[in-house]
Amino acid sequence: MQNIHADAAVSLAELGKNPVAVLEQSEGEPVAILDDGHAAAYLLSAEYYEKLLDALDDLALAEIVQQRQGQERIKVDINDL
Repeated sequence: MQNIHADAAVSLAELGKNPVAVLEQSEGEPVAILDDGHAAAYLLSAEYYEKLLDALDDLALAEIVQQRQGQERIKVDINDL
């Protein structure tokens, strides 16, 4: 059985009838779009999507920090840049 990773879900048909209402009723949280009872897609508000991208960017930067720990430090004077 497929997991649905959202607290709210609507059918593809319901979404087609009034997509704006579905988005408004989601209150900014993800909505699973179901096709034959299976998640076919997820609807995200722009704000939620931007937060998701920021979190992924933070994870990527944290990985770079981890990789660079223990490397030799190089002193830099900002006036030399």
